[in-house]
Amino acid sequence: MSTLSIELVPRDPESLQQEMQSIREHFPAVETINIPDLLKFTLRSWDACSQAKAFFPHTIPHLRAIDFDLRQPFPLVDAFAQAGIDTVLVIAGDQPQDMSRRVYRTSSIELIRALKAAIPSLKVYAGIDPYRTGIKTELDYVKRKVDAGADGFFTQPFFDLRLMEIYHDLLAGLDVFWGISPVMSERSKDYWDNLNNAIFPPDFEPTLEWNRRLAREALAFAGDTGSNIYFMPIRIDLVKYLEGIL
Repeated sequence: MSTLSIELVPRDPESLQQEMQSIREHFPAVETINIPDLLKFTLRSWDACSQAKAFFPHTIPHLRAIDFDLRQPFPLVDAFAQAGIDTVLVIAGDQPQDMSRRVYRTSSIELIRALKAAIPSLKVYAGIDPYRTGIKTELDYVKRKVDAGADGFFTQPFFDLRLMEIYHDLLAGLDVFWGISPVMSERSKDYWDNLNNAIFPPDFEPTLEWNRRLAREALAFAGDTGSNIYFMPIRIDLVKYLEGIL
């Protein structure tokens, strides 16, 4: 059975609380959320997930590999146990613009391996970026993450269902959350085009109707293939976007 997750931005405890309450009120069937760890906010992903446990049975914090010094024991074992966090998503992490923030040369693969050693019962997801390199290179990277202990994957958002179908065939047998994010302006499209090399179909339109249609088609695709999906509604009214989909 497919799982649906909503990605929520942890700007602060108050706004996060409001968004979670809104989801519970309007979409009670949603049981899973995932929360990124963003440098510009002080609320860390695992603390936000601890707060979210009051609303959702399943919470998935993102962990930035470069934030962890693997010469030391993994520091969040007790925090995860106290918050009931049993699943995480490991990403590489972008370098901070403020170089006063300490980072390390830890790769996603190294952190995945360390997490499975420190907390064997922890379910560890890793990232897939269909735009980062060529398909074969990305698939080789996926295999290395599986070999390190990754239990499944979250993808970067897809904007073209045909590309998602290609990756589904190539990732057969893996536990995958397909990403969908609304793009509501040409400026937002330029961001995905220029910084992420994303692929958009010829019929793309930066409208609510077009983005809802893509989300509904992707949701149906996940259901038909027995895979999972997550929605990443950035800079858009959460309820307004989701009410036309769920």
